[in-house]
Amino acid sequence: MKDTRAAEEAQLLAERATAAMFARDRASQALGMRLTVVRPGFARLMMPVRADMVNGHGICHGGLMFALGDSAFAFACNSYNETTVAAAASIDFLAVARLGDELTAEARELWRTKRNGLYEIIIFNQHGARLALFRGRSYRIDGQVVPTE
Repeated sequence: MKDTRAAEEAQLLAERATAAMFARDRASQALGMRLTVVRPGFARLMMPVRADMVNGHGICHGGLMFALGDSAFAFACNSYNETTVAAAASIDFLAVARLGDELTAEARELWRTKRNGLYEIIIFNQHGARLALFRGRSYRIDGQVVPTE
């Protein structure tokens, strides 16, 4: 019973913190990202590939796929309501995204200590094809995303 209540409270805090963070995140909003699932240490974002996101090769600009991965990373590592920033990030492109694709980024916590974390983000399209693998290392700074009661 105690574990269930703690899990429910952690989930509510994750939802509160990420909702507040998303409301202030003009970059993710401008790119059409939608936060669809959040749990402590996990976030799922979706983003459509629009005409203004396609590069000179007719495929989604890699920097925009990086931005999607980076945003999912940010929401996952801030889901504990502890202000956390990126210390490092990298991406491996596996396949291209095209105009009209619906991209999904799922961020999962691999490891976390008091100050650092490591997250893996898989980006895939509406057909489930993996397009990119993003890895981020987080660093906790002072403060909270939202005030606690």
